[in-house]
Amino acid sequence: MNILFAASECFPFVVTGGLGDVIGALPKALKKLSTKNDIRVVLPLYSDISQEIRDQLSFVKSIGVQLSWRNQYCGIYFTEIDGIKYYLIDNEFYFKRKGIYGHFDDAERFAFFCKSVFEILPHIDFVPDVIHAHDWHTALVPIYASLKYKKMPEYEKVKTIFTIHNIQYQGVFSKDILNDILDIDYNDINAVEYDGAINLMKGAIELADAVNTVSQTYAEEIKTPYYAHGLENIINARSFKISGILNGIDIDRYNPRTDKNIVKHYTAKNPEGKKVNKEAIQTEFGLPVDPSVPVIGIITRLVEHKGIDLVACILKKLLEEKVQVVVLGKGDRHYEDFFSSLAVQFPDKLSVKIMYDTALASRIYAGADMILMPSKSEPCGLVQMVACRYGTLPIVRATGGLKDSINDGENGFVFYDYNAHLMLDTIIRAINAFNDEDTWKTLISNAMTADFTWKASAKKYFELYKN
Repeated sequence: MNILFAASECFPFVVTGGLGDVIGALPKALKKLSTKNDIRVVLPLYSDISQEIRDQLSFVKSIGVQLSWRNQYCGIYFTEIDGIKYYLIDNEFYFKRKGIYGHFDDAERFAFFCKSVFEILPHIDFVPDVIHAHDWHTALVPIYASLKYKKMPEYEKVKTIFTIHNIQYQGVFSKDILNDILDIDYNDINAVEYDGAINLMKGAIELADAVNTVSQTYAEEIKTPYYAHGLENIINARSFKISGILNGIDIDRYNPRTDKNIVKHYTAKNPEGKKVNKEAIQTEFGLPVDPSVPVIGIITRLVEHKGIDLVACILKKLLEEKVQVVVLGKGDRHYEDFFSSLAVQFPDKLSVKIMYDTALASRIYAGADMILMPSKSEPCGLVQMVACRYGTLPIVRATGGLKDSINDGENGFVFYDYNAHLMLDTIIRAINAFNDEDTWKTLISNAMTADFTWKASAKKYFELYKN
């Protein structure tokens, strides 16, 4: 089967979050299912992509891409990694900028990219059976497919799948840009109009041949107003073509046996090295080195959406327990200030680093005993799976992929209602389990041997493609 991924980010080229991890891992997992699968990925050639990677790219050719009245330069670059062919779309006017999102003309930038996805196909000698688009940045792929390209003989059999990684970000713009910027005819406005504006995610849900989300629970949650951010009516109207497939993680990338960022390697069969990593993380965060004190890690954006308001509510009470807490992340200023000031009050119990640092995150995964994830919503979540891989027990709220991946008392601890005191009770349960050596060893073994590989998920995606 010929499958083309269209995405705004992809590991190892450029990654800002879970989407990039997924696009880096899923194509490889699909390729492993069958060597007959021809899997290719197309993404923009951002200036943020490192020179080391740029040096591996070869120039294919340049073409013109028509976007309304504009005929824009489109350079096609190519590289192959682990059997996956990658095409990077070059246009310095759109992509030679610092940061890949958040620009005033994002609608035009990603409209050009989505048009390019189709326009490059004759020049790379590839006819996909399925084009798999991801989040609002590529929502115009199924929209253009339905409104424009499927009317052409060479594209009429191409199917499109649209994956919602986070329904909160929908690509909402003024109707004024419909024709001039997006190159959509005014007669087709009903396809993309919603609540008085253009909503690209709504259009993709309407026009894609299939839609999925990144966990089974999230697929059900987005049918309700609390989770759908205004799109619940569209979701329910198109529920017949919406499903959920839980993400996996790249177990080669996240592997305590080989991770170069951690102090000592270890495995599920021989987890003793975790004790060395715990000592190292206590030292790095300036906390007293004491193996008998459970270390709880928080690796997240410090925003309310991630449940940080719950943490702030009970943190002083939690620090009365025999416990240490390490925090890594950035976010809202008042939460940054809250954690930083509390760390001054409790220097032996709480240590905070206001930054993003993937290497340090790995050391926390390896050195902490638990990871706290009290999210309001979490479409899938990767932190809890990575934590399990490193034998660090997740404490999660039962939402989205957290609910689908963590079983209470088996490979982590779960609370249900969005309530700070229920969360605190669950943390206390986890601390009590930590103090029972035999119980804790069993939990670590369960967590480290849980199957969060992409293999099972890739099979489900392949069935979705075949259907």
